[in-house]
Amino acid sequence: MLRVAVPNKGALSEAAMAMLSEAGYVQRRDKRELVMIDEENDVEFFYLRPRDIAVYVGSGTLDVGMTGRDLFQDARVDHGAEEIMGLGFGGSTFRLAGPAGRFRSAEDLAGKRIATSYDGLLSRWLEDQDLPDVEVVHLDGAVETAVRLGVADAIADVVETGNTLKAAGMETFGEPIMRSEAIMISRHGERPAGIDRVSRRLQGVLVARQYVMMDYDIRREHLEAASAITPGLESPTISPLADENWVAVRSMVLAKRTNQLMDELYELGARAILVTSIHACRV
Repeated sequence: MLRVAVPNKGALSEAAMAMLSEAGYVQRRDKRELVMIDEENDVEFFYLRPRDIAVYVGSGTLDVGMTGRDLFQDARVDHGAEEIMGLGFGGSTFRLAGPAGRFRSAEDLAGKRIATSYDGLLSRWLEDQDLPDVEVVHLDGAVETAVRLGVADAIADVVETGNTLKAAGMETFGEPIMRSEAIMISRHGERPAGIDRVSRRLQGVLVARQYVMMDYDIRREHLEAASAITPGLESPTISPLADENWVAVRSMVLAKRTNQLMDELYELGARAILVTSIHACRV
């Protein structure tokens, strides 16, 4: 039975469980449940702190985990775990921040103190930057007040909107240290039984969320131009109609371009243009 770690709380938790449900897996209904067995799909889910998931997978205790890329890199378990795929939610950036107007670039941090809850991730980045005499100050939880309290000169933290930083009189500076999102990880160099099925299902959810199915009728003389507008993933499906001068076309298109494509097809002469959602797929 495949053993999968799922975030038990925080921003990643609900989105991860929703994605697994869309992929056909049973998920817990009570937040107090720590383990859920999906016998039909031969998977056992463990609901853990997002920060601990990489450690469990990296040590070989669990087979697969869903966590943030920033948390995975912070755990420094590259020798035991690896990223399999991005999951398309939980986007954020890990950035430097300091009092407004004090710093312009990372080079200004030489000889300074940086407070963070991600000391593994920050230390690795500092090693690559070759910044002299930078002290990493580890704090659990919010770090926005570290400068005001005299604990550090700057901070490094996950930034989504930046509103919390602004409220504390801080601003980001320099290039982002990392762009993060939710990812699926597995044991390094191993393919536990069942992981390929999970990967295919989750990939199917990602595609189903991004695409819709578009159907329309078009005159044969305009078919080539219409197919160029809606090429599909490989090629569109073409079906003859009772009127031999017309054909029916079915193609997957990006949901965000739906109305633009409908306008282009209509101007080309397409009619009976219909759009339907895709609930699940394999590509």
